Amino acid sequence: MSLLPGVLSLSELEEQRLPPGTKGLAIGAPLRQGAIGVQGWNVLRGDTGLPVAVLKTAALRHNLAWMRDFCARHGASLAPHGKTTMCPQLFGAQLAHGAWGITLATPAQVQVAHRFGVRRVLLANQLVAPGDLRIVLALLRDDPEFDCVVLADSLAGVARLAEAVAAQPLTATASAAVARPLPVLVELGLQGKRAGCRTPEAALTVARALAGSPGLVLAGFEGYEGLLVSHDHEADLGAVRAFVDALCALVPAADDEGLFQGGEIMVSAGGSAYFDLVARGFASMPELSRPLRPILRSGCYVTSDHGLYRAALAQLDAREGAVSAGAASADGLRPALEIWSVVQSRPEPDLAILGMGKRDASHDAGLPQPLLCHRPGPGLPTALPAGCEIVKLNDQHAYLRLPEGPVRAALQVGDLVGCGISHPCTTFDRWPLLLGVDDDYAVRGAFNTFF
Repeated sequence: MSLLPGVLSLSELEEQRLPPGTKGLAIGAPLRQGAIGVQGWNVLRGDTGLPVAVLKTAALRHNLAWMRDFCARHGASLAPHGKTTMCPQLFGAQLAHGAWGITLATPAQVQVAHRFGVRRVLLANQLVAPGDLRIVLALLRDDPEFDCVVLADSLAGVARLAEAVAAQPLTATASAAVARPLPVLVELGLQGKRAGCRTPEAALTVARALAGSPGLVLAGFEGYEGLLVSHDHEADLGAVRAFVDALCALVPAADDEGLFQGGEIMVSAGGSAYFDLVARGFASMPELSRPLRPILRSGCYVTSDHGLYRAALAQLDAREGAVSAGAASADGLRPALEIWSVVQSRPEPDLAILGMGKRDASHDAGLPQPLLCHRPGPGLPTALPAGCEIVKLNDQHAYLRLPEGPVRAALQVGDLVGCGISHPCTTFDRWPLLLGVDDDYAVRGAFNTFF
């Protein structure tokens, strides 16, 4: 049973048999994944393994529609960053909700996406290693219906791409495919940050080299404003706007020189904190010699979170204000990802030890946030009071400090605690399997990840 509408072929996942020991499941014999949704399990009854990662499907559907509406309102295409989830079911749902393609970070991730039927990828990383070049070029050679856009930020990178394309073997079945030029975006970077040309002048130099290299075509320009996020919100706003302006200015400059040869011109940025500023910047671009495709790459929108992105998206909601259109967009993005675990020990009056830890939840951008508790059985969970805080994680334990009040007597060994997380990217990679649940925490199916 499909948890979300999708466009990819995922039958191999539904038919695979999950063995005992699969994280998040409490099974004693192999179980066909497609049968999970008919077992009648409920997380709140303790039917699953613990800890368990759950995705709330109503929130996912809301977020997918929200971003579809946002992009339509701003005239932008969406290529969500698949490295966030590496989940084919979510890729398929994002594509079904209008995504232009999927952004990925490594050639191995590209192979996973291609395996499940993704046919357009933006590889938002430098493609330089010989093996990586072979992987991507072989996919393009062997599958004429597959498209992949890659990045370059140096003359050396352009040279490596051109050499690899020229060295591709021709075969009777693949000769037409290899004849396609490889589309490349020039990356504009930031001083002291990661990859990318450090100045607009350097970016134009790389663009000229691409335009003059057989087998390559300048597709456009790309950057990542998310590296500008700090604790100074007002300074961030100015820095992001300035970066987007610089990125946008490269496009008409290259167009005036006649460097673009494809059917359209791409410009791409947009992480999960300031993608509204990026969309507005792209919307102000001048008329060009070819149609412009502005591409946002936000990936964390699909689940949001209870920490890093919830705060950033609250600011985005304030900037969007009443512009949000339609019922699907009315209340912003909703957190969809939770980790549920059991109280294993109450060794001190103000301390509960939970059976989850660094192996289960992200902690690089804030510790998990305790949200709900429930004694296994029927009914819905209760909100934990203010002052409950996870103060430390071990590999497989969380230290939940309890404030003065009734919660200290109420929370017992064996109770369940549901936590929100901050930064979904580094939670998804801890779970090969996540369970899809409805708002009553009944299990309706499963999501797979491939990290």
